[in-house]
Amino acid sequence: MPTAKDPDVVVEINIKQSPAAATPPPLVVRPPGRKRHNVLWTIFVLLVGVFLWLATSSNPFAEGIQELAGNKHDQAVVDAPFSVSAKNFRYYKFNLPEASTNVAIVGDFTALPDAAGRKNDSKRMATQPDSGIEVYVLSESSFAIWQTGYGTNSVFESGRMAQGKIAADLPPGAGVYYLVFNNKFSPSMAKKVDATVVLHYKNWIPGWIRQVKGELQSWIFS
Repeated sequence: MPTAKDPDVVVEINIKQSPAAATPPPLVVRPPGRKRHNVLWTIFVLLVGVFLWLATSSNPFAEGIQELAGNKHDQAVVDAPFSVSAKNFRYYKFNLPEASTNVAIVGDFTALPDAAGRKNDSKRMATQPDSGIEVYVLSESSFAIWQTGYGTNSVFESGRMAQGKIAADLPPGAGVYYLVFNNKFSPSMAKKVDATVVLHYKNWIPGWIRQVKGELQSWIFS
């Protein structure tokens, strides 16, 4: 025990640094793991699937989204066989509403002599001068002039053909048009016409998507 006579006592205290007070190790940033990578790919695949469904489905909800995005489905103008008598013509009237843009009329047709009871003569008759049919796409004013026998401007004119295609862009905006199958040049031969013609709205859906949709539908319902 030190006494009052002892010199000053120097007390040495060794302080040990606690583990908690030690310098922390540097933070190691690790790259995203495989799990996160798989999640991102799953989300991407789901988004692509939803987009394709919205773009191609015939579901009413999907079709509503397509129309909001500017996509309109083709509208049939004619899709059934019919006959045109000699010295006559047949027409189909269709309308385009206001603000119509990027609309085309497209299709194909065939015309054969309408020889009821004389089927064996069809090939021979198809080579005669008054065989075939003339197809026009006319505006309302041009159709009125054409009916009187005068020449006029046309949106489309096929010439006299037994088989052909229809393809013409329609002017933007509202309008009334006539798809005409003319047989006025034939003095005695009626024509049986098989035609499929639609109004095609050019849109943002790529053609290959529509093609895949058609092939899938054919495969499902075949």
